[in-house]
Amino acid sequence: MMRALVTGGAGFVGRHMCRALLDKGWHVVCVDPVVPRTGGLEPADWPAGDPRDFGGFEFKKMDCREYFRAASGEPFDYVFHLAAMVGGRLMIDYEPLAVAEDLAIDAGYWRWAEHAKPVKTVYFSSSAAYPIGLQRADSYRLLREDDIDFGDSLGMPDMTYGWAKLTGEYLGRLAHSRYGLKSVVYRPFSGYGEDQDQTYPFPALTQRILDLDGPTVTVWGSGRQMRDFVHIDDCVRCVLETMDQVDDGAAINISSGVLTSFTELATLMLERVGKQATVTNLSDMPEGVFARGGDTALQNRLGFSPRVTLAEGVDRVAASLAERAAAA
Repeated sequence: MMRALVTGGAGFVGRHMCRALLDKGWHVVCVDPVVPRTGGLEPADWPAGDPRDFGGFEFKKMDCREYFRAASGEPFDYVFHLAAMVGGRLMIDYEPLAVAEDLAIDAGYWRWAEHAKPVKTVYFSSSAAYPIGLQRADSYRLLREDDIDFGDSLGMPDMTYGWAKLTGEYLGRLAHSRYGLKSVVYRPFSGYGEDQDQTYPFPALTQRILDLDGPTVTVWGSGRQMRDFVHIDDCVRCVLETMDQVDDGAAINISSGVLTSFTELATLMLERVGKQATVTNLSDMPEGVFARGGDTALQNRLGFSPRVTLAEGVDRVAASLAERAAAA
C-alpha cells in the first residue's frame, strides 16, 4: 500500500487530494491545525464525507512545523506539501507578514525532507510566483513555466505570498541537486470548486448572485482583471496524471489557458442561474494583477488537459451553494 503525507490536508485543495488518494487505496496521513481563514475543515465536516471512514486515513491536528520538529521517522512514498497561510486577495494584500509565515513553513518542510527522505515530494507553489511585469494591462500574455528562471532573472512575484512560493521552489531545486531528493512543483492558477471557502472570489461572487434581489451585482476592482479558472477536479487530476513525469523540482502549470475577466464571470453566472442584473465594480477593493493565465503547452505534452468547462463549473458551484442554503 502506498503511503502519503498531505500537509495542509484539511484545506480546500488538500481534502480533495486526500480523498483522491484514499479512493486509490492509499494510506494517507493528513496534517493540518485547522485554523480560521485558511478554509480548513474538521474531517467530520468534509463535504465529500468523513475521510475517517476509510481505514487508511490518519488525521493529526497540528501545525506541520510542529510535526516536522517531532522528527517523525515515518516512511512516505509521496508527500503532498500544501500547507500555507493564504486566504483571498484581502489577506495577500493587507496581511503580508502573516502570509510570510509560509517562508518558515517551507523551510521547515525541506529541512525535514532532507532527513526523512520521502521517495517523492509534490510541492504546491502558486501562479503568484510569476513576475508581475508579465501580467500588466499594457503587457500581458499566458505565463510559461520557464518565465521563472532561477539561473538568470526572476522578476518581481506577487507580494509576500509569491516570494514565499518562489523561495519554496528554489529550496526544492537545492534539495534535488544537493541531496538527491525527487520532487515536482505545481503552479495552480485560479482554482475553484463546490466547497471552497467564501474568502475566495469564485464562491463569494456566486453567492452574491444567488442572493441577488436588486438591479446590480458588484465585482471587486475594475472588473476588467482576468484570471484562468480551473476546477478542483481538474487540479487534482493534473497532479495525479503528471506527477511521476518530473523528478528534478521543475514546475508544471495547472491552467486552462483561457483568460476570463470578473465582469465576464459575473455575466456568465447571471446567465447560468437565470437572473438579470448590471455588473458594477467596487474600485476601492483590491484586484491584484491585471491578467494571470497559464500556458498549457507543457501540460499538453505530459498528456493533461482540463475537462470541466467554466459553464459547468459555475453550475456545480451554484447548485452546491443552493443545496446548502436549502438544508440550512
